[in-house]
Amino acid sequence: MPIAHLHNTSLYYETHGSGTPIVLVHPPLLTSANFRYQQEQLSQFYKVLTFDIRGHGQSPPSKAPITYDLIVDDIIGLLDHLGIKQAYIAGYSTGGSIALHAMLQSPARWHGGILISAMSEASDPRLRNRIRAAIHLSRYEIASSLLRLSVTWGNANNLSTFLHLQRQARSGHRANIQQYYACSLNYNCTASLPQIQLPALLLYGQQDYAFAKYRHLLKEGIEHSTLVVLDNVKHQLPTKAADRMTSYIHEWIELVHPLAPYMT
Repeated sequence: MPIAHLHNTSLYYETHGSGTPIVLVHPPLLTSANFRYQQEQLSQFYKVLTFDIRGHGQSPPSKAPITYDLIVDDIIGLLDHLGIKQAYIAGYSTGGSIALHAMLQSPARWHGGILISAMSEASDPRLRNRIRAAIHLSRYEIASSLLRLSVTWGNANNLSTFLHLQRQARSGHRANIQQYYACSLNYNCTASLPQIQLPALLLYGQQDYAFAKYRHLLKEGIEHSTLVVLDNVKHQLPTKAADRMTSYIHEWIELVHPLAPYMT
């Protein structure tokens, strides 16, 4: 089992393929298992790096509270551990907020960002109430089990995927999951988006109506951004629109990668 022993923590990670690196960042409660289709498909063209955030999946719990700064520091530490100087950073849902934070905090480490059903803030009441509910449910063993069932089932495209997501998520640490959710409630980098001069691919589901606001914020805020809206799919693109997502990511990287150094 590949474990990176960093300065003050250990992280479970996997690498697949070779070539230009892509780091994939998962949201709270879920794990790197959510990217198993990307591990298979994108690794035909690139070096795909997935990892479990502290206290999620097969990464040990964190004594330090989970923060976005901490997660970004861990990603940079993991890149250093693997001798990777630059990569594309891809984040799904709340993981997209981590990707945005990384692009703002350490732009020199990235060729660009891939933001999948992402948000720069959580400002609408419906989303905020969902996050608050997740924070509350994460406190209790039985309630957290129901939350895990709901999230993994919602992200599953079939029974095999559901069982895989459920099995990996079961070992998560409730306090760390709660902390990760709590970070997303008050994080807001919308005003800082114009500072991002890296190329960015924005991927959203056409039926993800709750996130239509956020895709417009990112498209308007990030200068070198390309927006792709996928028909007939909601929020869960990595599992429910994997083939199309891979195709768009591959096409976009091949287009922007020769130009990326001149966009910073």
